[in-house]
Amino acid sequence: MPLNDDQNSDSDSSRLSESTVSSSDTEYSRQSFNSDSSSKPSSPLSASPPKVITFDELMAATRNLSNWTLAHEIAVNANFCIKHEDYPQNSFAGTVKQIVHKAFWDHLESELNEDPPEYKHAIKLFEEIKEILLSFLTPGANRIHNQICEVLDMDLIRQQAEHNAVDIPGLANYVINTMGKLCAPIRDNDIKQLKATDNIVELLRQIFRVLDLMKVDMANYTIKSLRPYLWHNLVDYERTKFQEILEETPSALNLTTEWIKESIEDELSSISDESSSCPGADSSSKPIISPTLVLNNGYLKLLQWDYCKTIPETLITDEVRLQELREKLNQLKVIACVSLITNNMVGAAIVDVPDFTDQLKRISLPLLEGMNKKSFDLKEALNAIGVQICSIVNKSLSERGLPTLNEEMQSNLMGQIAHVVEKNNPVCSLIDKRIQLFMRSLLALPSFQKCMPTMPGGLSVIQTEIEFLGSQYASIVNFNKKVYGPFYANILRKLLFPEAAMEETEAETSSN
Repeated sequence: MPLNDDQNSDSDSSRLSESTVSSSDTEYSRQSFNSDSSSKPSSPLSASPPKVITFDELMAATRNLSNWTLAHEIAVNANFCIKHEDYPQNSFAGTVKQIVHKAFWDHLESELNEDPPEYKHAIKLFEEIKEILLSFLTPGANRIHNQICEVLDMDLIRQQAEHNAVDIPGLANYVINTMGKLCAPIRDNDIKQLKATDNIVELLRQIFRVLDLMKVDMANYTIKSLRPYLWHNLVDYERTKFQEILEETPSALNLTTEWIKESIEDELSSISDESSSCPGADSSSKPIISPTLVLNNGYLKLLQWDYCKTIPETLITDEVRLQELREKLNQLKVIACVSLITNNMVGAAIVDVPDFTDQLKRISLPLLEGMNKKSFDLKEALNAIGVQICSIVNKSLSERGLPTLNEEMQSNLMGQIAHVVEKNNPVCSLIDKRIQLFMRSLLALPSFQKCMPTMPGGLSVIQTEIEFLGSQYASIVNFNKKVYGPFYANILRKLLFPEAAMEETEAETSSN
């Protein structure tokens, strides 16, 4: 199992690609490729005193982080897989690889064409092929294991080579037939091409190419097999792994603590504003803050997070997903703004336009692709959207025999749409608040409740999309709470109730 605690090495991911998956003597890996397929949770410790971190401790923490991140990605990302990638042919690395490989295969061909042939390098290749084939098997696949070892008996092959009696084409044919038994169906055409190759050097080169692809197939099957097990045990696994990281690196919760602290400060500021607006409120009493509300507010801030900054440590594994959610939400926010502006300014003209909402999304989404990049020109995209909307509206009016929008109306409409880019645009601020309200309502629901909260006004144009994104967002948040809830509780207790936390620490110290 590539994710066991005792396998802490930098080559964990590469070991995964060498994982073995055959089920028995008579059941080859082809069947495996086609198949569908607890430890006690640790509680967070109180903050450790500062200590000097050695290089070995730092590397151990890095390996733990690698295992933890890989396990999380495999479990939550159904599309996670290993892809076979090579250097681009025109790149420097690709050119060097091509030259070196050509030199090797040319040298092998010259050796085999000698009289008598020189088999030294060819034998080394078959030795490597043998190891790769055996790596596809489990210890239980005794019959095929013994057969491979018998046919590819390297000592016997070396003796045959000394007497110029080694059958290279015969060995290659056996290797191809064995690969055909072990490979996934997707490799059947590759096996056919191998059988049709006559040149022995080219055949050996292609055998290694297909074996590389089979390694990737095997790794992806192993990942698919691991996913249900990881998902079932992921909460305990991630919590335990993070606890190990925290013990080795006591500062591993610093960013998380700052994130929660900022959320508390925002909540206190909000309570202060409410108190100042209510003359009869008692300003002397200490405000009571809900830890759940603080945490939910922190999660909401992630939807507007500047991902140039480092994300809190407990959210590293979901950083890419949260960043994608933020980008898609920003796109939907712009579409909702454009829709609201258009309805307010020319609502009567579009009331009878068939599928105007769908048309708006079809023209807007491609133009807003990549809008979170610094190089993206949002104003230019909004101008293009404005032009398209005017065209759609005028076309519909013309088809119904009605007067089209005059230049002034078109200019005003396009100008209002272009103003969405401004920082304090009232329409943009309104839509943003309503999206935040929907997401806040979503987080307030019990995790087992499947229904969606009421959609705020102005968001109906993006209701389907925002409900889908909201479901993904709530899933990420609820899982994160399950894993890191004890750590968050410890931080919140210290920040919200410092006196109680101090007394608890003193009691623990005296008992020790």
